[in-house]
Amino acid sequence: MTTEIKKCSLEDKEKRRCLAVLKTLLRTRIADDKLSKMVRQNKGGTFHLSTAGHELIGAVATSFLVKEKDWGLLYYRDRAYAIGMGCSLLDLFGAFLARIGEHHSSSRQMPEHYSDKRLRIPTSSSVVGSQFLQAVGIAKAAQIKQKDEVVYVSGGDGSSSQGDFHEALNMAAIHKLGVIFVIQDNGWAISVPVDDQIAGASLAKRSRGYEGLSVFEIDGTDFEELSSAFSESTQKAKKGQGPSLIVAKVPRIAPHSISDDHCKYKSEDDFREDEKRDPLPRYKKWLIDRDLILESELIDLEAEIKAEVDEAALLADKRPFPDPNDASSFVFMPDEIKAVEGDPLSETPIVMVDALNHALKEEMEKDPNLVVFGQDVAHGKGGVFGVTQSLTAEFGEMRCFNTPLAESTIVGLAIGLAFAGLTPVAEIQFCDYMWTGINQIINELSSICYRSRGEYHCPVVIRMPCGGYIQGGPYHSQSVEAFLAHCPGLKIVIPSNAEDAKRLLKGAIRDPNPVIFLEHKALYRQRLFSARKEPSKEDILPLGKGKIVKQGDDLSVITYGMMTPMVYEVARELEKEGMSIEVIDLRTIIPLDKELIAQSVKKTGKVLIAHEAAQTGGFGAEIAAQISGELFHYLDAPIKRIAAKDCPVPYSKILEDEVLPQKKDLEKAIRKLFNS
Repeated sequence: MTTEIKKCSLEDKEKRRCLAVLKTLLRTRIADDKLSKMVRQNKGGTFHLSTAGHELIGAVATSFLVKEKDWGLLYYRDRAYAIGMGCSLLDLFGAFLARIGEHHSSSRQMPEHYSDKRLRIPTSSSVVGSQFLQAVGIAKAAQIKQKDEVVYVSGGDGSSSQGDFHEALNMAAIHKLGVIFVIQDNGWAISVPVDDQIAGASLAKRSRGYEGLSVFEIDGTDFEELSSAFSESTQKAKKGQGPSLIVAKVPRIAPHSISDDHCKYKSEDDFREDEKRDPLPRYKKWLIDRDLILESELIDLEAEIKAEVDEAALLADKRPFPDPNDASSFVFMPDEIKAVEGDPLSETPIVMVDALNHALKEEMEKDPNLVVFGQDVAHGKGGVFGVTQSLTAEFGEMRCFNTPLAESTIVGLAIGLAFAGLTPVAEIQFCDYMWTGINQIINELSSICYRSRGEYHCPVVIRMPCGGYIQGGPYHSQSVEAFLAHCPGLKIVIPSNAEDAKRLLKGAIRDPNPVIFLEHKALYRQRLFSARKEPSKEDILPLGKGKIVKQGDDLSVITYGMMTPMVYEVARELEKEGMSIEVIDLRTIIPLDKELIAQSVKKTGKVLIAHEAAQTGGFGAEIAAQISGELFHYLDAPIKRIAAKDCPVPYSKILEDEVLPQKKDLEKAIRKLFNS
């Protein structure tokens, strides 16, 4: 049932709130008018999104939230929230003009992409609806820390068609999180009417099935309805009673953007109705009718704010443009991790799955902010491979918990937890299933540091079992590292043994950047090569350092993951025939240890690159290109590659062996290259 809307009382404090809302509303509309003129002046800003008709929502929302305590995850029509919460007009105009500034990406994103760490506004995205799950992560962090912080997150009616929106409602309702979801429903997703977006055209009706979610369906141009909805929602959130959804109907008075002509799809009746529903004149009248402001005072206030807006625009135009030399900075935050290697804990070798489990336990003991989550990771199960076994029992349900079967939820949650200062280690059950979360990985996680110019960074570790050789078939055998390596901003780790796995996982957890930690399923319990003496609790390995696992002079084999023990065995056998083969285990492919590769290539002059993924577009091609471009004159023969066939990995062992590289393939390639 829709929550009943209650009328506001107008005491002195309430009067001050009402006038503060007016100032935010005026600043937003007058700035909007100014921006629409400046976009044609060729001063650096070429794109404008009007907020006209939507402004009252953000203005009222910020009147109930606490500055520098509560959070706001915004979409592109949330300028009123940004202004109401304290973002300076100078910074907003500077961002519009693509100038250098402390906030709002410093010209790395288009206008209306807000970011202000002090005001707890995480860097916005152009991807419709991606912010909802991140908001849930922030609210989960508040719950873990036992803080009464409120998280505001909003989007347009079109964003409610995204799966992330419904995953976010579900997760917030399950965990009773303090999120206020706001849908600013202007009836149009650019040109697509709400009837074509929502079955039954009622998002409120569709959303009431999430138990524990309070649903408000209101007029977003009515101050009293908005105030009552936000009052009830914020109180509920602060008391830890769960989420609310406010569906606020508003007009979209201007086109979708400067690039849009709304005359092509809106009728004259639509335009007249939008003008009648404009919240600005309606709110002015509401204030005057209640003697909260005189008409003359309103005129003076508008003139004062117009002068303020004009001055901000002039000052913003004097800000410098960014330096081209800065274009590729802040892809990664610098890390200061130093390698530590002490005496092993025991002389008895352990397998990789146990080494990873121990690394997580030791880091959770060291860092109370570290949380582990994903599907099946909690309680007795401890993950389908047992990596997170006993973590819930030792550290409690708040620090090791299950999520729904939804990879976008897992990654979006991790981003929000990191925004709020926790150290998230998420597990995606198989890398083959990361694709439903790939938007949150590629469009969101990877670029947060870059697009906020370092104002925000996201120290998230995503663990994923990968690879074949276990008869897993097409959906449990994928090798995804090359796809991920193509995305700037992600570090990628692929250990081959227990010692490296433990030390690298610790390095990944302490790294200030997002890390994809790939764990080969066939190596989890492999003993011949991968079982090692367990490193001490203090041992750690920074990312980006490869290792020579076998010295040689005649030929270099560069590899990683499952291929490392296979290459090592073949090289040992061929050594009996007088072939001196050097084997490099990269361990981390991003960053890539170019120095180690160069040293080996200069020494041997011949290179074979081996990886399990399909050959076309595999990461081996990148290594080969870099060697050819920078070390060509050291080569005595063409670079060779061994990889899987360009084919999905089949279930049958006979077929799997044919598709994936085998020792005989490695031996044949090494012999041929050695004799060339």
